[in-house]
This record gives sequence, structure tokens and C-alpha cells, in this order.
Amino acid sequence: MDFRFEHIEFVWLFAAIGFFLLLFIFLLLWKRRVKKRIGDKNLVNHLIRNFSSAKFSIKFFCMSVAFAAGVVAVMNPRKAGTDESINRKGIDVVIALDVSKSMLAQDLQPSRLDRAKQLIINLMNEMPNDRIGLVLFAGKAYLQMPLTTDHNAARLFVASAGPGSVPQQGTVVSQALKMSAGVFNNKEKRFKSVVLISDGEDHDPDALKTATELAEQGVMVNTIGLGTPEGTTITEPVTGEIKKDEAGNTVISKLNEEELKQIAATTNGVYNRLQSSNETIDVLMKQFSQIDKKAFEDNSLLDYKTFFQWFAAAMLLLLLAEFLIPETRQIK
Repeated sequence: MDFRFEHIEFVWLFAAIGFFLLLFIFLLLWKRRVKKRIGDKNLVNHLIRNFSSAKFSIKFFCMSVAFAAGVVAVMNPRKAGTDESINRKGIDVVIALDVSKSMLAQDLQPSRLDRAKQLIINLMNEMPNDRIGLVLFAGKAYLQMPLTTDHNAARLFVASAGPGSVPQQGTVVSQALKMSAGVFNNKEKRFKSVVLISDGEDHDPDALKTATELAEQGVMVNTIGLGTPEGTTITEPVTGEIKKDEAGNTVISKLNEEELKQIAATTNGVYNRLQSSNETIDVLMKQFSQIDKKAFEDNSLLDYKTFFQWFAAAMLLLLLAEFLIPETRQIK
């Protein structure tokens, strides 16, 4: 593989060298005009006889090349450790996980959230060649992890997910769907799937509208329901007490299957109520098998050799040389 720059977007900084050159030329012309204004040419040459125009130009050259080397260092030239990129075949899947407090309900043991985490880990084990992204949501949605084939990192993010990951409580499904869709490459109209895992407890009036927009973009949303229609109480994780509403009534958290079913149907996805992880994974894998698989260049697994340090060292040496070179010359 040829050398490539990690941050090619900084290439515009080279334009500054042209600006420096114009300033240098302007300075030379200004000095020439000043010499003429002083008058006696021989007198001026005698007064500045120890000034070296050659060394002055060399100092400018050192500064300019040092700046160029610094720009190259910032752009980070690198080369892959292997001759060829790793080509994989796979699909892109974003998992939107509900981490609201209602997911702490224990009508699924040990809790809805724990069962959801187990499902995600087992699902990733079945998808070694696919890129996985993770969105956490409650009252707001947050991108926890962009699309990646680094499933080990993904497992760490999943394991640490909880109500504390999202400060604002609630269940805003529409925002989770929008955030998930934003993870995909907008230029591609296929090969996109979202797995929405939630109890759907708080009805979101914009959820179906957002699902329709995603369907037009070619995004399939498969929904997984957590909990039971009968519901159960929620234990506050801090106090250990049963959650109550403002009127002092015990809160019963129930699975809202209808909304989740409608979202899946709108986007040509499938709804499944989590009871057995293996059963749910089979349903999802069957859906994924209907999506055309694409080949993509997986650079995340390449061991890059970087060379920015050489250019940074060259920059420092040139700056040191510029500092040490005097503008004067010895007069014999």
C-alpha cells in the first residue's frame, strides 16, 4: 500500500507558504527602496557591510521548509503494515438501546436491561464480519460508538450502558431512530439496518413519522420488545425503593408492543418480543440475510506505521538552524 495521509484535510495549510514568500519579496523590495532613499550608495553599503543577504535568505528558507514539515507532520503520513487492506463482506447494523429507568424492571430476569445487553453480546458473536454501531437513548439519544468491526470495544460499551449513561430520562424513540440513521453513509441507499431494543413505554408521537422517513432512505428497523404487557414495578437504583408517581401511586411499567410493531412494519423490518435470546437472534439473522451484503475496505484492523515524528523532528532542527544562523558575516 502507498503512503497516505490520515488528515488530508489540512493540506490547505501549504497555501501559507505562498503568503510567506510574498511577504519575503515585499520585505526585499522595501529594503531596496529604503537604501535608495538614504542617498549615497557607497555610504549605505559601508553601513550594512556586515549584513549577509545570503544568510537572510537561508533563514527564510529554513523557516518555510520547517513550516512545510510541520504541516506534513500534522497530516500524519502513514503506511499500512500489510501490503493489502483487509476486505470483508458484511452489513452495517446500528443498535439503539433504551437505557431509561423503566428498563430496570424485573419482569425479565435479572432485568430488562441486563437481558438486552446479553442479547446484544450474543448477536455480535453471530456477526463477526459486520460493522456495529451503538446508540443509547432515554430522554435524549447519544451516539456511544460509530460503526466498527472492533467488537471487543463494542462489548465494553454495551457492558457499561445504563440509566446513568443518558442524563435525561424518558423514552424518545424518534430521536433514537434519527441518531441511528445519521450513523450510516448518506450516499448509500441500501445495506442499512437498525435494531431498536426498548420497552416502548413512553408513547412518542413522532416515532412513526421518523420511521417513515427512514424507510424512504432504505433503512430497515427491526424492533425488539423488552418486558411484559402486564408490566411490573420499578426499583429505584439509588434508594432501593419502589418508584411512585407524583400522586404517590406505584408506577407499573408495561411493554408497549403496538408502537414497536408499527415501527418495524413501516420500515419492512420485524418485531420480536424478547423471551429467548436464541430465538430473537434467529429472527434477526433471517432478516439480515435478506439484505444484500457489500464489500468494504476495513481499515480499522490495519496496523499503520506512522511517519509524522520524522517530519516533526525535521521541523525542530530547521527551526534550531534558523535560530543559530546569524544574519551577519565576518568582515576581513
